[in-house]
Amino acid sequence: MSQYIERYQRRRLISSYFSVVLSIGLVLFLLGILGMLVLNTKKLADHFKEQITISIFLKDNAKPIEIDQLQKSLAMAEYTKSAVFVSKEDAAEQYSEDIGENFQEFLGYNPLKNSIDVNLNADFVAPEQIATIADEISGKTYVDEVSYDKPLIELLSDNVRKISLWILIASGVFTVIAVLLINSSIRLSIYSKRFIIKTMQMVGATKRFIRRPFVLTNIKLGLLGALLALVSLTVVLFYVNNNFPELNLFQDMALLVILFSAVLVLGVAISWISTYFATQRFLNLRTDDLYY
Repeated sequence: MSQYIERYQRRRLISSYFSVVLSIGLVLFLLGILGMLVLNTKKLADHFKEQITISIFLKDNAKPIEIDQLQKSLAMAEYTKSAVFVSKEDAAEQYSEDIGENFQEFLGYNPLKNSIDVNLNADFVAPEQIATIADEISGKTYVDEVSYDKPLIELLSDNVRKISLWILIASGVFTVIAVLLINSSIRLSIYSKRFIIKTMQMVGATKRFIRRPFVLTNIKLGLLGALLALVSLTVVLFYVNNNFPELNLFQDMALLVILFSAVLVLGVAISWISTYFATQRFLNLRTDDLYY
């Protein structure tokens, strides 16, 4: 009978520890994901900005040497990420594939023009800067038109500012929630042992002596939860990096080390602080108050 009770108590203890580790790990994992978003907000914004294309349409009488010089000068410009020449024949072929029929057979000629597609560096993707670049290129005599999606650029710039602000606000709120959730899990774990705490205190054990094993145990649980979160975070990072290599998530290893260290420190620190105050609360309660 005593062995059965002992096994039952051991299972309950393991189950309690497992739930605490899982709670801490899940909260820290979500906090780590949010941290990655905060650290990579600019990188993500830059990625979308650099997908914006400026199409420079050339006049039919533009000389090959002029086109070549323009492409080279654009490629060397500080605002350019890439500059690709697209012939009118290639453009017609691509357009025919998009619409599913050969429009040249219907029209009898190719109305499209030779063009140079320019993708800008992210720092130059702003309505005012793009307008200045477009005006400069339009001034060349062999350029027929400079086309880009002005409403999309304005919308993108505005949304990037809004998203950056809300991510910072969400980070602060979620950090507070994470602390409260971890604190709640540890308090519930210690609550189940409140009678043991009071019994030890009644036989003469000091508060420090009673508190020490609880603090050490929950620090270990916090460390395990943090390691669980870091393993999960690493798996997610590898998955995202493999599917979106252009984000270069592992390019800045210093930021990743800081993030992982912060998650580890948070797991241990929150566990230690929560355990300290939770045990202190039950140590200060009167015996009659333990039943409420």
